[in-house]
Amino acid sequence: MNIEIRKLTLEDYADLKESMLQAYDSMGGSIWPKSSIAKLLNIFPEGQLCIAVDDKVVACSLSIIVEYDEYGDRHTYKLITGDYSFTTHDPNGDTLYGIEIFVHPEFRGLRLGRRLYEARKELCESLNLKSIIAGGRIPGYHQYAQTLSPRQYIDKVKSKEIYDPTLTFQISNDFHVRKVLKNYLPGDKESKEYATLIEWNNIYYQGLDASARSAMTIRLGLVQWQMRLFPDMESFYEQVEFFVDAVSGYKSDFVMFPELFNTPLLQPYNHLPEIEAMRKLAEKTEEIVAKMHEYALSYNINIITGSMPLLDGGKLYNASYLCHRTGKIDEFRKIHITPNEQKYYGMVGGDKVQVFDTDCGKVGILICYDVEFPELSRIYSDQGMQILFVPFLTDTQNGYTRVRHCAQARAIENECYVAIAGCVGNLPKVNNMDIQFAQSAVFTPSDFAFPTNAIKAEATPNTEMVLLADVDLHLLDELHHYGTVKILKDRRTDLYQTKLLK
Repeated sequence: MNIEIRKLTLEDYADLKESMLQAYDSMGGSIWPKSSIAKLLNIFPEGQLCIAVDDKVVACSLSIIVEYDEYGDRHTYKLITGDYSFTTHDPNGDTLYGIEIFVHPEFRGLRLGRRLYEARKELCESLNLKSIIAGGRIPGYHQYAQTLSPRQYIDKVKSKEIYDPTLTFQISNDFHVRKVLKNYLPGDKESKEYATLIEWNNIYYQGLDASARSAMTIRLGLVQWQMRLFPDMESFYEQVEFFVDAVSGYKSDFVMFPELFNTPLLQPYNHLPEIEAMRKLAEKTEEIVAKMHEYALSYNINIITGSMPLLDGGKLYNASYLCHRTGKIDEFRKIHITPNEQKYYGMVGGDKVQVFDTDCGKVGILICYDVEFPELSRIYSDQGMQILFVPFLTDTQNGYTRVRHCAQARAIENECYVAIAGCVGNLPKVNNMDIQFAQSAVFTPSDFAFPTNAIKAEATPNTEMVLLADVDLHLLDELHHYGTVKILKDRRTDLYQTKLLK
């Protein structure tokens, strides 16, 4: 047996047609006509690959190049292919879009699909494209559609509880799911017309010009959350998902919610003392974190979950979670508890101070009052922190002013970016949560490479909105070595030190 991977030619069409008919028998045997293959070979010959076994084509992948921002994550197969005419192909685009990949059923034990995926990756790298994106069928879904939503099905495939012949294969080839698409491929009864928007990132991609976002540029999305009552948990989740979806749509790497943003859910417990009501709310935390973990995976975004009450060993903590888009979950418990948190809720402080490694560098989390204690962020800085996230909740402007100015100081003294996000509005029917004041913002160090006021972006005060900002980690490296002043390097560690005691 001789296996050869090569560029497709029009002379291969007879074999190609036979393989397509067999591969898509369950979909009515729909195939690409010869004229479509001819057009693809004319506009983008290097993107059309095939595998021949003993000189017979038995597997194929078809691709085009698109400027992905023109279509976004909500596109359909018909839209992205220009109504199947491939007029959407753009030689100057940034993304290799996979429009077809299949293997003749008789040859599926030879791992030919893996070879095609590897060839696509090599093509993506050689053309200096950002990523490979495709809409993937989930042909096993029809067997579970009565009991599982598409996202639940995808999660079970990811955790290997369910085997899906397409998605399982894609995940094993280093693709991740960005989003679930509806009505992607009409007529795909096995997938119930759902599809996964899958992506493989080219880590060697280099921007074409100085204005392009580099691999060191991280996009932050901050949710300035309006406090409102929710009739049920589903309504709450809809609001959370709305913001995750919106921020993800702008290709943000992180989205952050404020401190205790879920306290509108306290309303059913108003008849209880505050300390008991907050413990009842803590019973929902595990469920909420699981849901946000699901959103992080399905929307391909790292989520700072704001903070929520956490009951552990009979003690009540104020905890924040970092739900990585890779599937990992990290936890941070507020170290410094305010007098009101102690008095009304009986909260206690955590005892772990550490930065978290993400796919976008090292980040730290401090919750509100914590940022007013400079020792914590200095310890983070010694651990390599590049971005500090501070979810906060302040009722009055003077409380907000403390958080804001301390956060700005932390950015300057630790040569890092600091992002703060808070709640706005009123909750007249929730005890001890009646008024809020916030202006979310992203702060920078203060030197020539950064804004003169050391403010990268800031929201409108007391208005529900999303704040988006790009931060360049490369500028931090330059600051450390060539800044007007070098705060971290010039510390007198021979005279004083800041260190953890446990």
